[in-house]
Amino acid sequence: MCRLEGKTALVTGAGTGIGYAIAARFAREGARVVIADRNGDTAAEAARQIGGFARVAVMDISDEASVAGAFAELTEVDWIPDVVVANAGVQLFGQDAPAADLDVDVWRRTIDINLTGTFLTVKYAIRGMLEKDGGSIILTGSPTGVNGEGKDFTAYSASKAGIHGLGRTVAAAYADRGIRANTVVPAYTETGLVTTITSDPESRAAIIGRIPMGRAGAPEDVEGIMVFLASDDAAFATGALFAIDGGMSTL
Repeated sequence: MCRLEGKTALVTGAGTGIGYAIAARFAREGARVVIADRNGDTAAEAARQIGGFARVAVMDISDEASVAGAFAELTEVDWIPDVVVANAGVQLFGQDAPAADLDVDVWRRTIDINLTGTFLTVKYAIRGMLEKDGGSIILTGSPTGVNGEGKDFTAYSASKAGIHGLGRTVAAAYADRGIRANTVVPAYTETGLVTTITSDPESRAAIIGRIPMGRAGAPEDVEGIMVFLASDDAAFATGALFAIDGGMSTL
């Protein structure tokens, strides 16, 4: 059964990693998929691999003109998204740090991409969804925005906490307009974003040791909850955090 038949879904950061896995699964579930990424070549290759009804939107989420332009182009070709997954982000290993040691430029870059970029994506997603009488917005959060997991990543942790708050605010503001907003909170998930950890056996073991299921997450672990939240099965779900963390939040 194709649970997203007839829907158009846009996923940011969909050229690689979790974003690519989500976009590919959405396509298998029957959606038209917009591969939104800052890197046009990466996005084009992802769209080629996914095939079917996939198209590219080159978009720098930290630049409002870029985001507005991408959504405008989709409107012109009748690809206004019913589903938007605000997934793109950065984690600046080797630069992010405890607050007293954090360079303000690293703080600004992280906030500009992760939090402001998510806000801009959501802003233009909402405008399109209001024209379509509703839709589903899904944000990618992090345990670092909930607990002390990110003690050495002040900017990243703060940006993710802001995303959690943004999701709740959007849910409350637009529930009566048929727009749902939820946040998925994956635990440590092995993608190209975290090669600094995957290449360090000691650091990797320390993180996995805090996951009751005893393994790292994979992009595929996030797909199912994303499909649920994108689908009409989640019609009464909004303003929530959904932890996909192997039991990490139970500790």
